[in-house]
Amino acid sequence: MYSQRVLRILASCLMLLGLACLYDAPHANAQDTAKPSWLNPSGMTVETRFQPPPGFTRKTYEDPYTAYMRNLPMLPDGSPVYLFNGQLKARQDHHVGVLDISVGDRDLQQCSDAAQRLRTDFLYQTKQFDKINYHFVNGMSLPWTKWRDGWRVKRDGKKTVMVKSAKASSGAETFKSYQKMLFMYAGVISVMKESPKITVAEMQPGDAIAGTGHLIIILDVVENERGEKKFLLAQSYIPAQQIEVLTNPYSDSPWYDAKLFESCPFVTPEWVYDCPGPNIYRLL
Repeated sequence: MYSQRVLRILASCLMLLGLACLYDAPHANAQDTAKPSWLNPSGMTVETRFQPPPGFTRKTYEDPYTAYMRNLPMLPDGSPVYLFNGQLKARQDHHVGVLDISVGDRDLQQCSDAAQRLRTDFLYQTKQFDKINYHFVNGMSLPWTKWRDGWRVKRDGKKTVMVKSAKASSGAETFKSYQKMLFMYAGVISVMKESPKITVAEMQPGDAIAGTGHLIIILDVVENERGEKKFLLAQSYIPAQQIEVLTNPYSDSPWYDAKLFESCPFVTPEWVYDCPGPNIYRLL
């Protein structure tokens, strides 16, 4: 009987301890989930979602593409990343946000394609049609003005040529078909060949870092009074996925320090740029 009484007392103590833990749990979770200083969960654009680090501000640039990048729409805070086929991406711990931009339903809008998607969307929306002229990996150019006029890509033996085989149209669906063709035959190599290299001092939103195998979008840039820069990175990947804003392996903040370009390798959550590290490119 004595042993049973002891067991009942122990059971009661354990139950009380459990209740105490349940009572304290919300307080512990409240501390663990405190909002980071860089995050505005209610912000629905890049600029309103991600707050600059202390001492840094967003510089105004003459190039309107920088404002376009900062005003890209965001999905609600905490959104997962989906692949083109509607499946969840296997790794959900490498992003701090997801752009509210369609990835399409084919495995096309991968890393460099996502950068070209943003750039060509901007040029199309601002009616800078003559600037929409990019190259395939084989060197062939694909001007939007010819595609708009009904010219399409065709294989002629070992060569790729354009032939007039469609009705002229400048509508949104025709432009999407142009982008799909570009994504199909362009890549990191072609983007690096046709995009001028720039320096860290010249870096601004909309540029990209690239090396053999992968291209990552420089989504936003902030500066301090000494001209030092920090930047956000965004990427698509293989297979094609929604464009995600990357975490930072070097910090709890997603803002990368531009001084990282001075050392190597340059590490991102899913790609390591070996020495001498990636170059910075300006997409035209």
